[in-house]
Amino acid sequence: MTGRNRRPGGRGPGDREVGGSGSADRGPGIGAGDPDRDLDPREKPRGMERLADLLPQAARKLGLDDQLEQARVAASWLEIVAERMPAAAGSCRLADLRQGVVTIETDEPIVAQEVRLRSPELLAALRATTPTPVRQLRVTTRHV
Repeated sequence: MTGRNRRPGGRGPGDREVGGSGSADRGPGIGAGDPDRDLDPREKPRGMERLADLLPQAARKLGLDDQLEQARVAASWLEIVAERMPAAAGSCRLADLRQGVVTIETDEPIVAQEVRLRSPELLAALRATTPTPVRQLRVTTRHV
C-alpha cells in the first residue's frame, strides 16, 4: 500500500493493530496508547526525530543526567583506549565519574601501571572528545 492511499494518522485497510486483541472493541479511555484516540486534532503531527536527540531530554526529565553523561564519557574512554592502548582495551573500564574525577578500573596491576604512566596523554584525549570537564584520572585495580 502506498502512502497516498492512507489518511494521515490513520490505519490503512491492510494494517493490523499491534499490542492487544480486540482493543478497538473496548470502551472509551481503555485504549490508551492508540494513536487515533490519543492525538489532539488541533495539534500538528511532529516529524521524525533522532533517538540521540531525544535521549538527553528524556534523561533530564527522569533525573538521569549524570548517568547519561557518565555513559558518554565511558564510551569515549573505550574508544581512546582501543586506539592508543589496544592491548589494554579489554582490561580497563571507566568505573565512576564524580566532580571531574574519572575512576578507571583495571583487571591487572600491569595495565593500571600503563594507564598511570600514560595518564597525561589519555586525559588530554578524553578532554578533547567529551564536553564534560575532566580534571583527573584515578586508577584502581579490581580485586577478584
